[in-house]
Amino acid sequence: MGTYVPSTAAERDQMLRSLGLPEGEAGYRRLYADVPEGVYRSHDLNLPAGRSEMEVSAELARMASENRIYHTILRGAGAYDHYIPAVVKSIPKKEEFLTAYTPYQAEINQGLLQSIFEYQTMICDLTGMDVANASVYDGATAAAEAAAMCRTAKRKVTLVSAAANPEVISVMRTYCYGAGTELRLVPVKEGRTDLARLEAMLTDDVAGVYLQQPNFFGLFEDAKEIGELVHQHKAMYIMGCDPIALAIMAAPGECGADIAVGEGQPLGLPLAYGGPYLGYMGTTKKNMRKLPGRIVGETTDHEGRRAYVLSLQTREQHIRREKASSNICSNEALCALTASVYMAYMGPSGMREAAAQSMAKAHYLAGKLTEIPGVTLRYSGDYFNEFLTDMPRPGAVLAALDDAGILGGLPVDKGILWCATEKVSKAAMDQTTMIVKEVLGE
Repeated sequence: MGTYVPSTAAERDQMLRSLGLPEGEAGYRRLYADVPEGVYRSHDLNLPAGRSEMEVSAELARMASENRIYHTILRGAGAYDHYIPAVVKSIPKKEEFLTAYTPYQAEINQGLLQSIFEYQTMICDLTGMDVANASVYDGATAAAEAAAMCRTAKRKVTLVSAAANPEVISVMRTYCYGAGTELRLVPVKEGRTDLARLEAMLTDDVAGVYLQQPNFFGLFEDAKEIGELVHQHKAMYIMGCDPIALAIMAAPGECGADIAVGEGQPLGLPLAYGGPYLGYMGTTKKNMRKLPGRIVGETTDHEGRRAYVLSLQTREQHIRREKASSNICSNEALCALTASVYMAYMGPSGMREAAAQSMAKAHYLAGKLTEIPGVTLRYSGDYFNEFLTDMPRPGAVLAALDDAGILGGLPVDKGILWCATEKVSKAAMDQTTMIVKEVLGE
């Protein structure tokens, strides 16, 4: 038994006796008779001796020094290096926010409820949806939960565009497998969802269709046309959107989406080696009670003062759990607060500026790169801040950029998926172009 087991040896022996088992190791072996012999630890672990706090701190600092910090990041594919104003980092660090957890006696904690209410309101403004929840774990989870919202007794198939982020598709597939339902991929044609194949796949057993906008290749899809097609076949329409792009593109609500989801990381959260992030979810009033998690509402108390309440609590964690369609029991409240501070500080004009600069810089970088002989855009058409190029020796190009302190695009199917945000300077993009030209000119 491990050193940190909270019960004493005498207490554990007492529990074994109450089960009619012998004391000590013999009792444990009988209790866990189905555990394979090879799983048991047969020797002491090779662990170093304990160290002082000062020694541990020094060792951690040494390990941290091995992390690679890039001065320029030209990679997105689901996590984006946007500028984060200092106030966005400062406010969520206040002790009353940093230590708050899910409010079980919710109405006592009015400050936390208000922060969640403000977050929900801004997500609704951004997506054009009627109601939003208090967030879920991440964007991929949000997409999977949205698919679950669509299912009925007769419709259990989810169609997902193959132009969506592969990691999101993987999580959705895992959720479908666990629920005993089916996920089918809609093929891609010239970098976008193949509408003809989508229409052919919209059979009577399809519950919902998931579309990423902009898609994984950075391209804008015909979202409104796809929405009309989905609804003609009486399925539900899910759109997964980059929240920064939503500042300048048509909102999911305008495109006929029933559910809007996405990764909230671009809203003031650092890359941070992949988390923690948050998944935003919004839907129409008709589907409000299918939304997982919790919803905070605004009301007045008996004295007429503004107050906040949990309008919809999680069946998964509280009552009527047998009716639950999700196992989401918590939310990313601190990350959602950070997103709220970012959206409030930036405002509509600030977010539009971040989106417009990201899009303009991506187009500038694409233009400079495609001036180099051998470098071409794989797909034509409108794109946001990501684009896929073909070129000779992509591995050598990325290695040369890495040597210069530049994290190049993501290798995708023998090409490179580039990304630019408002943080990338013209000088950095010109330097990137020069390095690519030098590598390909060798």
